[in-house]
Amino acid sequence: MLRWTERAANDLVAIGDYIAADDPTAARAWVEKLRRQAMKASRMPRMGRVVPEIARDDVREVFQRSYRIIYRLVDDGIVVLTVFEGHRLLGKLDPDQG
Repeated sequence: MLRWTERAANDLVAIGDYIAADDPTAARAWVEKLRRQAMKASRMPRMGRVVPEIARDDVREVFQRSYRIIYRLVDDGIVVLTVFEGHRLLGKLDPDQG
């Protein structure tokens, strides 16, 4: 199962809005790629690496090009915590949310 926190869902909207300012079609395609990468992670949750800034085995990340999709393993799948462009710093994140 794949769940998204409110923060992660808002991240997708913000990413889509930012890209859509130049190219709405590209924005839709990019957000869909991010969603597909998260779905792939939900099927193989341990495929992602442990997030270095958090260093917890249950908090992992996968990449879609330079974007980081950070998620927490739960009994029945994953919860996506945040999605952001990898050149930015992670910032404050409560891994136990969602």
